[in-house]
Amino acid sequence: MREPGPPLWPSWPAPGGPPSSRVLQATALAGLAGAVTLPGGDDDPGLGFLLAALAVAAAVVVVGWRPHRAVGAVLPQWVAVAESLWLPAAVALAAVPLLRDADWLVVLCLLAAVGAGSLAMAGRAFRSVLRGATAVPVAALRSPAWLGRSATGLRRTGGGFRLLAALLVGIGLLAVFAPLLGSADPVFGRVLDALVPTVDGDTLVSGVVRFVGGAAAVLGSAFLLARRPVPDMGPARPSRLRSAEWTLPVAMLVVLFALFVAVSLTTLFGSDDHVRATTGLTYAEYARSGFWQLLAVSVLTLVVVVAGARHAPLRTPADRFRTRLLLGGLSALTLVIVASALHRMWLYQQAYGFTVLRLLVLLCELWLALCLALMLVSVLRLRPDRPLRGMAAAGAAALLALAVLNPERFVAEQDVARYAATGEIDVGYLSGLSADAVPALVALPEPIRSCVLAPIADRLGPAEAGGWRSTNVSRDRARDLLGGVRLSCPPGARP
Repeated sequence: MREPGPPLWPSWPAPGGPPSSRVLQATALAGLAGAVTLPGGDDDPGLGFLLAALAVAAAVVVVGWRPHRAVGAVLPQWVAVAESLWLPAAVALAAVPLLRDADWLVVLCLLAAVGAGSLAMAGRAFRSVLRGATAVPVAALRSPAWLGRSATGLRRTGGGFRLLAALLVGIGLLAVFAPLLGSADPVFGRVLDALVPTVDGDTLVSGVVRFVGGAAAVLGSAFLLARRPVPDMGPARPSRLRSAEWTLPVAMLVVLFALFVAVSLTTLFGSDDHVRATTGLTYAEYARSGFWQLLAVSVLTLVVVVAGARHAPLRTPADRFRTRLLLGGLSALTLVIVASALHRMWLYQQAYGFTVLRLLVLLCELWLALCLALMLVSVLRLRPDRPLRGMAAAGAAALLALAVLNPERFVAEQDVARYAATGEIDVGYLSGLSADAVPALVALPEPIRSCVLAPIADRLGPAEAGGWRSTNVSRDRARDLLGGVRLSCPPGARP
């Protein structure tokens, strides 16, 4: 009898046998790569994350991951190609710490890299995208018991102790000969210092944590590849709702949205005089007053459309027609509301200037619009489960596009241009940006330039704290631009 999986994953049992020697070797090498390349807890993120991601990607290929292949109607060719892109997407997201300095962007991209890598290993074994995106971390938590089977087998044969003894002998030889060779050649000594940092209590703990992180990524992937859950590719369960029970609330919401769209279009897209006469507010004030509410409406409506599509009764042709009409109409009306929210935010930023938060919510609205468009196509085809992975892929693509855009530099460029046109600038906000914004901020005139850049230069420091592991293109370029320039903000110089 097959061993059942954990309560939340009943169709996902543990692998039958112990991990192979290939899995053990790949896991150990990935852990070593993580310990060597990942920056420490106090170091800035940088090149090390990309190197660790490449090492993990190579290791999972060794333990059995392969690009997906088409399987008839269940996994057509284009779907197989799309599923195979999750792994390169994870590596690309892990490259963002090398290129950008903004902490919030780096954190978002690294979290997305973990989810994309997990989806690459899970394939189509999970109907839920959320379970697929967390499958590898869950497998890593379940893998110690699986690893214990291998330890038991090695203990019985005695091979494990002999391998451990050989490893200890090797470490002892390195400990003797490496210092001698390093002292004999100063250049080689500097290379050793860069590769092998001074070991104390803190660095030892940090190295162990990084080793465990790299090893867990590969061991969890191997666990999932060795025994994926049985994929649930069957049709969704039919709805228990009656037609009237489903139609009435959705129809009421469609009528409300249609009324809102009819009123708001004549107001928002009218002239400034029309907006003042109708609401008593300027364009920018009117835009600011309703954007956040429209953003909440967009998110909640997407949830309603997804839930409504899953629970819609489709027993008769009339049911299918009502589903297409009501959910399709609701999606189309929400797209108009999203366009209204985008227009409001654009007016708001033109009036009050750009910030990273405003740019982010603008991009979130664009992503919501794409999700609604995918959902609209899915509703019209009566396939409510199909767009969820597309939404996740669109989110990963949006993060990569955001990293390419370089949002903090973009915001700085817009605000510098606004200062040149209006003479208005928020020095306190711009001085809180990261090194990504420096190439745009150096165009400011003095003394505003020094007032904005001095705090950024102080945060940068003279050199990377983490050595080559923290190498970052944006910080290096900022140091080059600021090098040799004396930045000081005279009292009373801030506007």
